[in-house]
Parts: sequence; structure tokens; C-alpha cells
Amino acid sequence: MISMPGFLKLAAAGVLVAAAVNPGPARANDGFPFGLEMTLDVARQPGSKRIPSLEIGDAGEVILELWCKGGKGQFSVAGNTVIFVAGPLQDRACPPARAQADDDLIAALSEAATWRRQGDFVTLVGPKTLRFRINTN
Repeated sequence: MISMPGFLKLAAAGVLVAAAVNPGPARANDGFPFGLEMTLDVARQPGSKRIPSLEIGDAGEVILELWCKGGKGQFSVAGNTVIFVAGPLQDRACPPARAQADDDLIAALSEAATWRRQGDFVTLVGPKTLRFRINTN
């Protein structure tokens, strides 16, 4: 027969072993960031203070502020699948390099097929991987 203190030690050891074997996710997936704003996780371009950002509405509507251009778009999400459709962009007399960077970013957003969220970061995965930080302030 096991004494009560011995039983408690055995039970505690069992809990520790179970936790070590199946630690579970370090941070739960909080879902797609509907209703939030996020900023592309990149350095600023030389001569610019802007970093592209997406303001995502509750229904997936998006306001885009890119390196130079701006506009609207729409996200559709089902599970880990994502579809982005860009609307018309405002041409703001952008320098050619920034205009090309904006066009490349729109193309990468449009080609993204899946997404994942880890804490305050959302990654859109396609031929090019884009990582965004959710603005929490």
C-alpha cells in the first residue's frame, strides 16, 4: 500500500511527465486579424519613413498604405487558406523604385495561398512569404 505522501509524489511526477511529453502549443492561434491593423515586418526603404501597412476590417475589407501607393482590397479566409484581391491603387506620383516595390508587394499578397499566426505575427505564404506584425498599441 502506498502512503498518502508517496501517492502525492507519484501523482506529481506523473503530471510532470505528461506535461513534458505533450507540452501543447506555446501560444494559441488567435485567428486571422480581422478588425486589426498590421505592418509589414521589413526595414524602411532608403529615403522613406513609410512601411507598408494593412488595416483589415471585420468583414475582410482592407485599406492598404504601401511604400508610396494606397488603396483598398479584400481578404477572404477559410481555415488556413487565404485569398487577397486588390482594388484600384492610388498613384501618388511615386518614384519608380517605390512604385515597383508597391506593385511587387501587391503581387505577393495576391499570390499568397495560406496564412498562419504566431502571437503578434501573421505570415502569408505563397511564392514569396510576407510577415506582418499586428499593431497592438
